[in-house]
Amino acid sequence: MRYDLAGKTVLITGAARGIGAQVARLAAARGAQVALVGLEPELLNQVAAEVDGFAYAADVTDQSALDNAVAATVDRFGRLDVLVANAGIANLGTVATGPVDALVRTVEVNLVGAMRTVSAALPHVADAKGHVLIVSSAAAFTAMPGMAAYCASKAGVEQFGNVLRLEAYHRGVTVGTCHPIWIDTDLVRDIRADLASFRYAQKRLPWPLNSVISVEQCAESIVRGIERRKRKVYVPRSMALVQALRPIVLSG
Repeated sequence: MRYDLAGKTVLITGAARGIGAQVARLAAARGAQVALVGLEPELLNQVAAEVDGFAYAADVTDQSALDNAVAATVDRFGRLDVLVANAGIANLGTVATGPVDALVRTVEVNLVGAMRTVSAALPHVADAKGHVLIVSSAAAFTAMPGMAAYCASKAGVEQFGNVLRLEAYHRGVTVGTCHPIWIDTDLVRDIRADLASFRYAQKRLPWPLNSVISVEQCAESIVRGIERRKRKVYVPRSMALVQALRPIVLSG
């Protein structure tokens, strides 16, 4: 049965630009009330004005800020039905050459940030018997030189979502993870421009691992996944085959 977003409240992290902003637009177009959380207040406010939503500046590594963002959302809309934990970053550099603090920061934002976001929102989503969608990546089951922390953090996000699904089931909450391949966002464009090892590895990857997908296509897949309460959202759908073959993909 389709999960109708009309009248539901959707909170999205990493919502100032890219995938998060486009998910906000699509959810609002389906009649949802949208709360946008991120680190760029000016951009957040622009998207919020566009979708008649609510913007709250917060860092996903700051638990008190996330708790306040969720509380403000519930105070504004009276409920919280859907969480889209989308905030993420990528460090550029190998384990040998990259500053360890940059590696740790990537894990703190991508994995620990997702944990903190879910912790803040889950009680309200459970009250609504709603849905949690956590954005992982195809990097959860591929290995890219220069992206050790990113790949590790996204693999952790996938497993966090898998465990959360089991833990939250009895509360009526469904949980999905999204696994996009390279999306045409600022993050991916910056990596491609700055990291020669990434450009080289991407060219050598077989289809569909070398694909670049539009933000619009990715966001549409995410929203459809929410409407169907899907456990896994692959972007493009052919990534499901890569997931099934992950022992081979990761064998080197």
